[in-house]
Amino acid sequence: MPVTAGHRDAFTVALTAQLPGLRRYATALVGNGAAADDLVQDCIERALRQAAKLEELQRIGGWLRSILHNLYIDDLRRRRRQGVKVDLADVENSFAVVTPARDHASIIDFERALATLTLEHRQILLLIGLEGLNYQEVADELEIPIGTVMSRLARARERLRGEMERSSPRAPETGTSP
Repeated sequence: MPVTAGHRDAFTVALTAQLPGLRRYATALVGNGAAADDLVQDCIERALRQAAKLEELQRIGGWLRSILHNLYIDDLRRRRRQGVKVDLADVENSFAVVTPARDHASIIDFERALATLTLEHRQILLLIGLEGLNYQEVADELEIPIGTVMSRLARARERLRGEMERSSPRAPETGTSP
Protein backbone atom coordinates (compact mmCIF):
# COMPACT_ATOMS: atom_id res chain seq x y z
CA MET A 1 0.00 0.00 0.00
CA PRO A 2 1.60 3.30 -1.07
CA VAL A 3 2.03 5.86 1.68
CA THR A 4 0.43 9.18 0.73
CA ALA A 5 1.10 12.54 2.37
CA GLY A 6 -2.32 12.44 4.05
CA HIS A 7 -1.73 8.93 5.37
CA ARG A 8 1.72 9.96 6.61
CA ASP A 9 0.24 12.97 8.45
CA ALA A 10 -2.51 10.85 10.04
CA PHE A 11 0.09 8.23 10.98
CA THR A 12 2.28 10.89 12.60
CA VAL A 13 -0.64 12.28 14.62
CA ALA A 14 -1.72 8.80 15.73
CA LEU A 15 1.86 7.83 16.58
CA THR A 16 2.39 10.97 18.65
CA ALA A 17 -0.83 10.35 20.58
CA GLN A 18 0.45 6.89 21.58
CA LEU A 19 3.78 8.09 23.03
CA PRO A 20 2.71 8.65 26.69
CA GLY A 21 1.08 5.22 26.96
CA LEU A 22 3.96 3.56 25.14
CA ARG A 23 6.49 5.11 27.52
CA ARG A 24 4.38 4.12 30.53
CA TYR A 25 4.20 0.54 29.28
CA ALA A 26 7.93 0.44 28.50
CA THR A 27 8.83 1.85 31.93
CA ALA A 28 6.70 -0.74 33.69
CA LEU A 29 8.15 -3.49 31.52
CA VAL A 30 11.85 -2.66 31.92
CA GLY A 31 11.79 -1.01 35.33
CA ASN A 32 13.57 2.27 34.67
CA GLY A 33 13.07 5.45 32.71
CA ALA A 34 16.33 5.59 30.77
CA ALA A 35 15.98 2.06 29.39
CA ALA A 36 12.29 2.73 28.69
CA ASP A 37 13.15 5.84 26.69
CA ASP A 38 15.67 3.87 24.64
CA LEU A 39 13.12 1.12 24.06
CA VAL A 40 10.44 3.62 22.98
CA GLN A 41 12.90 5.35 20.66
CA ASP A 42 13.83 2.04 19.03
CA CYS A 43 10.14 1.20 18.75
CA ILE A 44 9.32 4.50 17.05
CA GLU A 45 12.24 4.11 14.64
CA ARG A 46 11.04 0.65 13.66
CA ALA A 47 7.43 1.84 13.39
CA LEU A 48 8.45 4.69 11.07
CA ARG A 49 10.38 2.27 8.85
CA GLN A 50 7.43 -0.15 8.76
CA ALA A 51 4.57 2.40 8.58
CA ALA A 52 3.30 0.96 5.31
CA LYS A 53 2.67 -2.40 7.03
CA LEU A 54 0.02 -0.93 9.34
CA GLU A 55 -3.23 -1.51 7.48
CA GLU A 56 -5.70 -0.09 10.04
CA LEU A 57 -4.60 3.14 11.72
CA GLN A 58 -7.01 2.64 14.65
CA ARG A 59 -4.93 -0.43 15.66
CA ILE A 60 -1.73 1.58 16.05
CA GLY A 61 -1.62 1.21 19.86
CA GLY A 62 -1.50 -2.58 19.78
CA TRP A 63 0.83 -2.55 16.79
CA LEU A 64 3.28 -0.27 18.61
CA ARG A 65 3.11 -2.32 21.82
CA SER A 66 3.81 -5.45 19.78
CA ILE A 67 6.88 -3.82 18.25
CA LEU A 68 8.00 -2.62 21.68
CA HIS A 69 7.44 -6.05 23.22
CA ASN A 70 9.41 -7.78 20.44
CA LEU A 71 12.28 -5.32 20.89
CA TYR A 72 12.21 -5.98 24.64
CA ILE A 73 12.37 -9.75 24.10
CA ASP A 74 15.22 -9.33 21.62
CA ASP A 75 17.09 -7.22 24.18
CA LEU A 76 16.50 -9.81 26.92
CA ARG A 77 17.96 -12.52 24.70
CA ARG A 78 20.95 -10.34 23.78
CA ARG A 79 21.63 -9.47 27.45
CA ARG A 80 21.31 -13.11 28.46
CA ARG A 81 24.11 -13.94 26.01
CA GLN A 82 26.27 -10.95 27.07
CA GLY A 83 25.62 -10.91 30.80
CA VAL A 84 24.00 -8.12 32.80
CA LYS A 85 25.64 -4.72 33.31
CA VAL A 86 24.25 -2.30 35.88
CA ASP A 87 24.67 1.44 35.50
CA LEU A 88 23.77 3.95 38.21
CA ALA A 89 21.49 5.71 35.74
CA ASP A 90 19.40 2.53 35.64
CA VAL A 91 18.12 3.09 39.16
CA GLU A 92 17.48 6.83 39.02
CA ASN A 93 13.80 6.37 38.02
CA SER A 94 13.14 3.30 40.10
CA PHE A 95 9.89 3.42 42.07
CA ALA A 96 11.91 2.61 45.17
CA VAL A 97 14.19 5.63 44.69
CA VAL A 98 11.56 8.23 43.75
CA THR A 99 8.87 7.19 46.25
CA PRO A 100 8.59 8.98 49.60
CA ALA A 101 10.26 7.14 52.48
CA ARG A 102 7.04 6.00 54.16
CA ASP A 103 6.12 3.96 51.07
CA HIS A 104 9.65 2.91 50.22
CA ALA A 105 9.53 -0.63 51.61
CA SER A 106 6.19 -1.49 50.04
CA ILE A 107 7.34 -0.20 46.65
CA ILE A 108 10.50 -2.29 46.86
CA ASP A 109 8.37 -5.30 47.81
CA PHE A 110 6.02 -4.63 44.89
CA GLU A 111 8.88 -4.28 42.39
CA ARG A 112 10.44 -7.52 43.63
CA ALA A 113 7.10 -9.33 43.51
CA LEU A 114 6.39 -8.06 40.00
CA ALA A 115 9.85 -9.16 38.86
CA THR A 116 9.14 -12.73 40.01
CA LEU A 117 6.23 -13.07 37.60
CA THR A 118 6.68 -14.64 34.20
CA LEU A 119 6.78 -12.29 31.24
CA GLU A 120 3.31 -13.45 30.14
CA HIS A 121 1.80 -12.70 33.56
CA ARG A 122 3.57 -9.36 33.89
CA GLN A 123 2.49 -8.39 30.38
CA ILE A 124 -1.18 -9.17 31.09
CA LEU A 125 -1.08 -7.22 34.38
CA LEU A 126 0.53 -4.21 32.72
CA LEU A 127 -1.83 -4.12 29.74
CA ILE A 128 -4.94 -4.41 31.91
CA GLY A 129 -3.85 -2.63 35.08
CA LEU A 130 -1.55 0.06 33.72
CA GLU A 131 -2.79 0.63 30.18
CA GLY A 132 -6.46 0.05 31.00
CA LEU A 133 -7.14 -2.32 28.11
CA ASN A 134 -10.12 -4.63 28.42
CA TYR A 135 -9.84 -8.41 28.14
CA GLN A 136 -10.89 -8.48 24.48
CA GLU A 137 -8.38 -5.79 23.51
CA VAL A 138 -5.59 -7.72 25.24
CA ALA A 139 -6.68 -10.96 23.59
CA ASP A 140 -6.68 -9.28 20.17
CA GLU A 141 -3.33 -7.61 20.74
CA LEU A 142 -1.57 -10.73 22.00
CA GLU A 143 -3.44 -13.00 19.59
CA ILE A 144 -4.61 -15.34 22.33
CA PRO A 145 -8.10 -16.46 23.38
CA ILE A 146 -9.94 -14.24 25.86
CA GLY A 147 -10.14 -17.19 28.26
CA THR A 148 -6.34 -17.36 28.28
CA VAL A 149 -6.21 -13.64 29.14
CA MET A 150 -8.61 -14.18 32.02
CA SER A 151 -6.79 -17.20 33.42
CA ARG A 152 -3.35 -15.58 33.08
CA LEU A 153 -4.64 -12.47 34.81
CA ALA A 154 -6.11 -14.51 37.67
CA ARG A 155 -2.88 -16.49 38.10
CA ALA A 156 -0.77 -13.32 37.84
CA ARG A 157 -2.83 -11.56 40.51
CA GLU A 158 -2.68 -14.63 42.75
CA ARG A 159 1.10 -14.95 42.40
CA LEU A 160 1.63 -11.22 42.89
CA ARG A 161 -0.56 -11.27 46.01
CA GLY A 162 1.32 -14.31 47.33
CA GLU A 163 4.69 -12.68 46.74
CA MET A 164 3.53 -9.49 48.43
CA GLU A 165 2.25 -11.44 51.45
CA ARG A 166 5.56 -13.30 51.73
CA SER A 167 7.55 -10.06 51.65
CA SER A 168 5.39 -8.09 54.10
CA PRO A 169 6.27 -8.30 57.77
CA ARG A 170 3.86 -10.30 59.86
CA ALA A 171 1.95 -8.58 62.62
CA PRO A 172 3.22 -9.53 66.07
CA GLU A 173 1.03 -12.07 67.77
CA THR A 174 -0.73 -10.83 70.87
CA GLY A 175 -2.69 -12.59 73.55
CA THR A 176 -2.18 -15.83 75.30
CA SER A 177 -2.54 -19.28 73.97
CA PRO A 178 -5.41 -21.39 75.35
